[in-house]
Amino acid sequence: MNVRTETELAEVIQNAAGPLSIRGGNTRGMAGPGTELSVAGLSGISFYEPGALTLVAQAGTPLAEIESVLAAQGQRLAFEPMDHRGLLGSTGAPTIGGIFAANISGPRRLAVGAARDFLLGVRFVDGSGRIVKNGGRVMKNVTGYDLVKLMAGAHGRLGVLSEVSLKVLPVPETSATLCLSGLDDNPAVAVMAQAMTSPFEVTGAAHDPAQNKTMLRLEGFEPSVRYRLDRLRDLLAASGAEQSVLDAAASEAVWDAQRDVAAFHGTEGDVWRVHCRPTQAPGIAARAAAEAHLYDWAGGLIWLRVAPGTDLRTRLGTYDGHATLVRAGADTRQTLPRQQPEPAGVARLTAGLRAQFDPRGILNGELTEQPA
Repeated sequence: MNVRTETELAEVIQNAAGPLSIRGGNTRGMAGPGTELSVAGLSGISFYEPGALTLVAQAGTPLAEIESVLAAQGQRLAFEPMDHRGLLGSTGAPTIGGIFAANISGPRRLAVGAARDFLLGVRFVDGSGRIVKNGGRVMKNVTGYDLVKLMAGAHGRLGVLSEVSLKVLPVPETSATLCLSGLDDNPAVAVMAQAMTSPFEVTGAAHDPAQNKTMLRLEGFEPSVRYRLDRLRDLLAASGAEQSVLDAAASEAVWDAQRDVAAFHGTEGDVWRVHCRPTQAPGIAARAAAEAHLYDWAGGLIWLRVAPGTDLRTRLGTYDGHATLVRAGADTRQTLPRQQPEPAGVARLTAGLRAQFDPRGILNGELTEQPA
């Protein structure tokens, strides 16, 4: 079932006799139980003011369309959303509503914040078919529920996004990446922590153990990037790692690959992402005994590729964080929940919110990944 207007979306939800499976571009291969409801027809940019760094678009607007419009004005989505198609082997086109519904954020998150931090306002239809608006075109405090933040990352379980207002940022004049070769996991995480706590405004910190390569990104005006790069090299010289520098073009390519986890494209096995305290990351990676792993967010995010059917959560035990199953076969998805089970207190809060925004329980239900 496809809808093209917010009014039509509200009518469909209000008259639904059973569960609805909400979809945008479906590039993440996700679906809940029930009748498919596509919002890809809710498309188009309704407002864009480059001087105010503000854009408003319907939820089904393709991400590529938005990025093209922004690029023409020298602007971008600073939170660097990942494209899951290469990792999952999926098709379709990512949509801006899907990005915010899942709070998709890339390597720059550790420097500028997550997708939800750039969301100014939302329009959505709740599980009763009511059209709700919250926020606006400028950031401001609100009383009661902060629905803007609440909807980001809710995966459509509290309401179906119909329109989003967001903040954008200028594209920096240039960028460069300092690469350090030869570091094992523990010293690499220590170096990334040292870089992130320095005054040199690092906007990306990642480590690829397979290549023993640690990457630190700098962005801004060319004289500033050059100066900060030299000082960062001096600061990290004591690590003993071999240093090299990627120019702007090479830097952009390597961070695109890091953002989309290109190292795992076309590979076999289940893929998990683990959010954790960076200082715990090397120990977590060691316990995972993965076939391959990658660090992002200075160690705060670990991508792990493991043998099919691996119960990674049991293997990792207790730590400060959570594990999400991103790619797996049908058998694994039937036995392991995609999302980390919530603690009892959080689960009660979640149930209370769902009861208020979706009292019939028809929106997306328990999300599960589908075969590519």
